[in-house]
Amino acid sequence: MADTGEQEADAQGEPAEERAEPAWLAQVPYALVLSALAAGIVVVAAAYFKRGPAIIAGALLLAAAFRAFLPEQWVGMLAVRRRWVDLVTLVGLAVLLIALAWVAPQLSG
Repeated sequence: MADTGEQEADAQGEPAEERAEPAWLAQVPYALVLSALAAGIVVVAAAYFKRGPAIIAGALLLAAAFRAFLPEQWVGMLAVRRRWVDLVTLVGLAVLLIALAWVAPQLSG
């Protein structure tokens, strides 16, 4: 019989209190970014060519914020390359989309 003072261990030998979060939880930031991107695409498809790219740029900035401030094991599939490469790419694309939204003509119809 085990001592009552000993901690239970899981299959990998880690103490029960120090287990990592479930694997799917690391994909929550990715799912949030994908949801915002999908919303932006739907807005563009509805012929709102100024609002749609702005929403997509916001999703890219959200992804950049997640990538900048969350630890590696929490960002899931948002981590593609080194952190600085991901940040430069995401922020650069967001700035370009904001510029696109700024100069796009407003269609009246």
